[in-house]
Amino acid sequence: MTAREQFNAEAAKRILITDGAFGTEIQNWKLDKAAYAGALGLGHDQKGNNDILALTAPHVPASIHRAYFEAGADIAETNTFSANRISQADYGAEHLVRDINVESARMARTIADEFAARDGRPRFVAGALGPTNKTLSLSPDVNDPGYREIDFDFLKDVYREQIDALVEGGVDFVLIETIFDTLNAKAGIMAAIEAGVALGRDLPIMVSMTLTDLSGRNLSGHTVEAFWHAVRHARPLTVGLNCSFGAEQLRPHVKVLSETCDTLIMVYPNAGLPNELGEYDEMPPTTAGLVGEWADAGQVNALGGCCGSTPAHIAAMAERVRGLTPRKVPMPAVRTRLAGLEPMTMAA
Repeated sequence: MTAREQFNAEAAKRILITDGAFGTEIQNWKLDKAAYAGALGLGHDQKGNNDILALTAPHVPASIHRAYFEAGADIAETNTFSANRISQADYGAEHLVRDINVESARMARTIADEFAARDGRPRFVAGALGPTNKTLSLSPDVNDPGYREIDFDFLKDVYREQIDALVEGGVDFVLIETIFDTLNAKAGIMAAIEAGVALGRDLPIMVSMTLTDLSGRNLSGHTVEAFWHAVRHARPLTVGLNCSFGAEQLRPHVKVLSETCDTLIMVYPNAGLPNELGEYDEMPPTTAGLVGEWADAGQVNALGGCCGSTPAHIAAMAERVRGLTPRKVPMPAVRTRLAGLEPMTMAA
């Protein structure tokens, strides 16, 4: 059975649980510069480079993976959100991209398999690709709207390098997440498709959009439905929303996706909105109650947490949705569906 088939089989039985935030959990360790730097001898200060901990302090991300699995997670995301050539350039660690991704994937795979062996329940590993700090759709120069710092092919190659390393490390899926620019996501999708062709097998893709305003658009201006029209061709295993806001603010947009998408829906919001100090105060029962309303309404297939969420949040979610029927994937009428910033569906 392929990873796609196994995931779909499990998703037909129950609402699956993905893990929670990594960045805020790592912050709780209060690591100093030496812990981040390890023995790599890099010239730049590595503090804040969470991805490099796979090489310098692997016990930290390993403990977080274990905590989320203990809390009831079915899916582990690799700690590789910024493990790409563009983001690692800020730390002078571009040459370590492959090593970071391979080791992060191997770590998550080993721990996932360990938990699966305990009770026979499959655990999955999603290789996480963040959006980078560049945008293909918008100019960083207000005086030159046509200027771009990078082009599509360059970003596709950056993603391909990361994807190949994640696959080598043993991931089941490629998760393109926190998508603020739909064109960036399409570069990641093309890279994943090309990687699958090179492997000679299906390499499932998950895509997760992030909203930047309450009207329900990402930074490149696309509504959730327009975004779906733009990525549906990739046959993503899941589509959904992450980060953005808390669950309360995401409610109407989850409903739109649920009604529109003929694939599984995975949503992992922040633990509410941050306070004045940038910290998250929403308690696990509150978050679990809010996402549980989506489950009650039959709108989701997988749930988890993003910024500010903890193993306690994930445990509360898992308990809240236990025994609930997962969303049934709709079969929309066959139409030509296009996307500008708004969706366009041609009449039959």
